[in-house]
Amino acid sequence: MLLVMRTTVRLEEHLLSQAKQLAAKTGQTLTAVIEEALRVKLAASRKRSAAAKVTLPSYGVGGILPGVDLDDSALLSEVMDRRDDSA
Repeated sequence: MLLVMRTTVRLEEHLLSQAKQLAAKTGQTLTAVIEEALRVKLAASRKRSAAAKVTLPSYGVGGILPGVDLDDSALLSEVMDRRDDSA
């Protein structure tokens, strides 16, 4: 059994107008347009939450070398080249 709740939502006037236009254009009710938009937003939020929980495995010991900034690709490449030369 599907339980339907009635509620009051305050929307900006231009947003409500756009939603009504979309409902008319697609032959849907305003409620259906709002429900669909809410479902899409909630699904995207769940996907982002799941992606944020990914843990990558690490191997070896020591972690990042001192002075290495992973956001500086030029410096990172330089450090990696130096390590290759010394090996």
